[in-house]
Amino acid sequence: MSENRIAVTKTYKLYIGGAFPRSESGRSYPVVDAKGAFLANAAQGSRKDARDAVAAARKAFPGWAGATAYNRGQVLFRVAEVLEGRREQFTAEVAACEGVAVKKAQSLVDAAIDRWVWYAGWTDKVATVLGASNPVAGPYFSFSVPEPTGVVAVLAPQQSSLLGLISAVAPVIATGNTAVVVTSQDRPLPAVTLSEVLATSDLPGGVVNVLTGRTAEIAPWLASHADVNALDLTGAPESTRADLERAAAGTVKRVLRARPSEDFTREPDLARLRAFLEMKTVWHPIGV
Repeated sequence: MSENRIAVTKTYKLYIGGAFPRSESGRSYPVVDAKGAFLANAAQGSRKDARDAVAAARKAFPGWAGATAYNRGQVLFRVAEVLEGRREQFTAEVAACEGVAVKKAQSLVDAAIDRWVWYAGWTDKVATVLGASNPVAGPYFSFSVPEPTGVVAVLAPQQSSLLGLISAVAPVIATGNTAVVVTSQDRPLPAVTLSEVLATSDLPGGVVNVLTGRTAEIAPWLASHADVNALDLTGAPESTRADLERAAAGTVKRVLRARPSEDFTREPDLARLRAFLEMKTVWHPIGV
């Protein structure tokens, strides 16, 4: 390779409705590694982009929520297969973005893929574990069944660029919701690569929509959007969390509050699966 060759500078796009549009504002911003060296340009999403992403997520919701839990599990496992195939790229991006050694990055990527598989395995088990057959005093059956909340806005973790991202996104879609994800502001590249994985797997367009840009700029529009049903505040700047909760209360959203210093390397539990489910109780008379 010629020493004088000029490398092709990458400018990544958003991921909305299964396509890769530029930001409607035409803005982008530089992404640098942990040492400040330039890596690529990322699209700087706007209010209009957020609205488009919500519309795409709402359109995809009936089909995804209506799919069988077994089918959703198959689709998510296919995503894990594609993730595994791009393991080296994810490792390089995590190492650069998070400033960790390659061996540590490999460990984080492996944990992220395993985490995705873990949630994929829960798609057809959640109803059994969280649902119930309720005892009643009368000639009735009473069942409580978990159902997806709807469109969930996920403010991805700022520090954990892949493992934290997957820990937040996978349980949302495993339970039949659709997602609008605002990536880590300074470490968006693993999320961009994840969107490429989703686009080349079996996941229907619109189930996951990925916005890069300034979290503090995009988050308020998602928090107040009437067609967003729930909000994950994990990656919200601490100074804005109270305001975002108040905005979410205006449309009676479910809100998952950020846990202080959440350690995504710990074994997951059912908390994030349960966070974006509604319990529907059905009464039915016992036949004679």
